[in-house]
This record gives sequence, C-alpha cells and structure tokens, in this order.
Amino acid sequence: MTRTTFTPRTAMAIIIANMVGVGVFTALGYQLADIDSLFAIIMLWVIGGLAALCGALSYAELGASLPRSGGEYTFLGEAYHPAAGFISGWVSATIGFAAPTAVVAIAFADYTGAILPGGVSPLMQKIIAVALVVILAALHARSRHVSGATQTIFTAVKIALITAFILAAFLLTAEPQVLDLAPKASDPGVMMSVPYGIALIYVSYAYTGWNAATYVSGEMSNPQKDLPRVLFLGTALVTVLYVLINLAFLYAAPVEAMQGKVEIGYIAAEGIFGETGGRLVGGMLALLLISTVSAMTLAGPRALQAIGEDYHAMRWLSKSTAEGVPWLAICFQSGIAIFFILSSTFDEILVFAGSMLAFNSLLAIVGLFVLRWRQPDLPRPYKTWGYPIVPLIYLTITAVTLVFVILDRPKAALGGLALIAVGFLFWFLTRNLGHNRRNPRHD
Repeated sequence: MTRTTFTPRTAMAIIIANMVGVGVFTALGYQLADIDSLFAIIMLWVIGGLAALCGALSYAELGASLPRSGGEYTFLGEAYHPAAGFISGWVSATIGFAAPTAVVAIAFADYTGAILPGGVSPLMQKIIAVALVVILAALHARSRHVSGATQTIFTAVKIALITAFILAAFLLTAEPQVLDLAPKASDPGVMMSVPYGIALIYVSYAYTGWNAATYVSGEMSNPQKDLPRVLFLGTALVTVLYVLINLAFLYAAPVEAMQGKVEIGYIAAEGIFGETGGRLVGGMLALLLISTVSAMTLAGPRALQAIGEDYHAMRWLSKSTAEGVPWLAICFQSGIAIFFILSSTFDEILVFAGSMLAFNSLLAIVGLFVLRWRQPDLPRPYKTWGYPIVPLIYLTITAVTLVFVILDRPKAALGGLALIAVGFLFWFLTRNLGHNRRNPRHD
C-alpha cells in the first residue's frame, strides 16, 4: 500500500494554524494598559516576528538534517541525551499541545456562546469545548488524507477571514483613529522596561507554533527540500498578518476602549460594523479557533508516537493505522486536553505553556551549535542562512523573554521546573521497564 504523505501546502497550513490562535486577538489590550507608544507596541510584534523567523531558519537545518517526525523530541535527543528528548516530548504532550488545545477550545466555546441568542451556560460551554476536541481527534485519527485536507481547508478559511477583517478595518471604519507611529524620545527607555518585557511574553505566546511542521517532517515526501521553505514562508506570512491586524485594531477603535481588555476583536469590530460587529467577529474567531485546535491535534501526537517507537514501556503510544497515523497518541493528547477543559479555566496557563515551549525551542537551537560541533559530518541538505548570527538573535530574544517570566511569574517558572523534574523521573522509570525498542539517538 502506498503511504500518503503531507504536502508542503499542508505543512505550511499546520504552521499557520498553530500560530494564529487566541494570542493575537487578546494581547493588545494588555500591552496598551502599560505602554503608551504605538511605535513601541508595533515593534513588539516586529521583534516577535523576527525571533520566530530566526527560529524557523534555524529549525530548518535541524529538520532537514534529522527529518524524523517529533520536533524537539528528535532534536534534543540527538544533540544532548535521550533523556532530554524524552522530557521535551513529555512537556509537549502535557503542556505544549494539550494545554493550549484546551485553552483554545474553551475560547471557541466562549465565542460561540457570544454569537448565540441568549448565550450559553458554563456547563454548555464546557460541552461545546469537549465536543470540538473529540470531533477533531476523530477526524485526524482517521487517515492522513482526511487529516491533511481538513487542516488545509480550515487554514485557508482562517487566512481569508483575517484578510477580510483587515481590509474592512481600513475601508469601512466610520470614525478611524489617527495612527501616530512615529518613534518618541522615550521609546528606548520604554522598550527596556519590565512592562515591555512582560508584553513580549504575550507576543511570544502568540507566535508559538512556528516550528509545528517539524513534528510531521517524517511524513513529508521530501523534508530536506521542502521543510526550510515551508518554515520560512509560513512564519513570514503570519508575521505580516500579525502586524497588519494590530494596525487594524488600532485604526478601528480608540486606545482608551481597548486598554486592559481581552475582547479586542469585539471592540474593533464595533468600530467597523457597529453594534452587530461583536457577533460577526465572534463567529469569525470561532472559525479561526477550529483551525488552531485542529493543527495542535495533528502535530502534537507525533512527538508521542516517536516516544512510543523508542521506549518499550511506552510502545502503546506508537500504535498507528495502516497509513502510519498515530491514532492512540491523538486520543491520549486529546484526553489530557479534555481533562484540562473540565478541571480548569487556565488564566495563567497561557504564559506557562508559552514559556515552556520557548524553553524547549531555545534548547533545540542551542543544540544546533552542539550538533555542528559534535557531528560535523552529519548530512545537512540545508544550512541555516546567516549562521551563527541568525540563531543567536533568536536565542537572545527568547532568553530575555524567559528572564522576564522568571521575574514576573516565579510560580510559572517553578511549575516548569517541577514539570521537567517529573518528566526526568518518568524517563528514568520508563528506561528501566524493558529494553528500548531502538536507540533514540540514531535514526
């Protein structure tokens, strides 16, 4: 039987859908509460995009050199030690994908409730969120063809709706705001302040997902050739969309109306369409969030599948269909997401999940230097453009962001350390519960 593979178009759809979620539709309100310079705010999104692009260019070398599905699980296991790869997969499963899946599903239920007459009860919101996770898990567990087609369609709708919203903001806003984007003399001080660093945390979370295609690289027909292009183009497109949509928000609604608010999309839509704008944007965001949950359901289980292939005690995670779709890993990750939906509201999980994923990717890109030193003869169909400057830019921006997480959210940092410690303990026990099925450091 001929194995179906993911096309570059589907891989790019996975990147875009993973990146564009709740972050870009909520971060601006928090930023405006502490930062009074529009130039500094737009630069937040430019800096975040620069970091993501540098990260994507660096991951392209890792993914082309180690084209096995699994993302950081594969990269860290090869660069450092199997334990590092296992813990990375553990983090991806418990926090990196399952928790954001739950958060986005809850947001989907909230927006769905907002556009229905009379709204819905909290219990019904949880039912809607769980139903979304279950339906998408069933679709992605069925076959790679259905999975890829579903993701491509949802992502195409997402791009079309965001583009339409941006155009509507600049063409239909009855009382547009003046966009004063000129730099101010105080901007350098603002951009070195703690509030600016905290705002960068939210931006960093909004850009999370630029590396998603590396989780399915082993299921692409020619990852060595296609992965670098897919990573760069997908990340570049999202960066442009993020800058434009924040300009659209600022153009359509007064700053005072958005300061400290979460529902930025609603507020901006009211400035564009009038009183019906809130419901229109609620419906649009609900459609966008389906794509995000879909992408996370597709990408995350591949790391779990790789763990199951490598560790005898976890072999059940590698169970797959005739096409190689990891249906049991999809069910496992979706089950964790459902647990989160039913047990928590996850107000703080956004920063926690974003910082853990950033730490994962930081270690992976440090691993790029490690692999060049330890394995100079490793086949590298693509080498990072601008090396070593490009990966160093990513590492610097990400390290600064993580320092602000530690300073402002010490509980989140301690929680991350606890999660890593539990992952290491689990790896130690798993390693001794039977022989490994293969050497995780070699493909």
